[in-house]
Amino acid sequence: LRRGRRLNRNSAHRKSLFANLIAAILLTEREVVEKLDPNAPKVPGRIITTIEKAKEIRPLLEKCVTIAKKGLLAEEAAQEFAAPDEDRKSEAWKSWRKSEQWRKWSAARAPSVNARRRVLAIVRDKQAVGILFSTVAPRFMDRNGGYTRILRLAKPRLGDNGTRALLEFVGRNDRVSKKKASKPEFAAAGSSEAAE
Repeated sequence: LRRGRRLNRNSAHRKSLFANLIAAILLTEREVVEKLDPNAPKVPGRIITTIEKAKEIRPLLEKCVTIAKKGLLAEEAAQEFAAPDEDRKSEAWKSWRKSEQWRKWSAARAPSVNARRRVLAIVRDKQAVGILFSTVAPRFMDRNGGYTRILRLAKPRLGDNGTRALLEFVGRNDRVSKKKASKPEFAAAGSSEAAE
């Protein structure tokens, strides 16, 4: 073992655990109707787990977001060669499909398809990958890393007294510090009275 924690699991179980935790935090970002889904997340983009698990999955989650960002750049580059906005059965679409334009579109879009496959190999959940590419990655296009934070919780886990932690995406649940009220300037008033 060169790096990382074993977490009392063999390698297959550990990889499965990491995939499930990453999918769990991505699936909290999905659009849900609260009345229809009793398991709707209270706060999108946040899960509660142990501090050790959070520290292990954070680099993997950030790697997935970085791969997705690169895939989105490839999708934007492919838009200039995209198909006409017509039905696939139309003659315009069929002629585009046989043209050189389609080959350019396919070559420009290939890195995006590769990015989706790479993330799917890590996360193992198609719905979570779709949410990553449609919701999470566009939010962090102007940020160079540091997409998540870990906050240690005060109350330990019931049962085994394990240290719990929040793993969440930055940006949505940030705490904004309030500006302090300016203090009154007594010194200036005192000096004017002394001058009189």
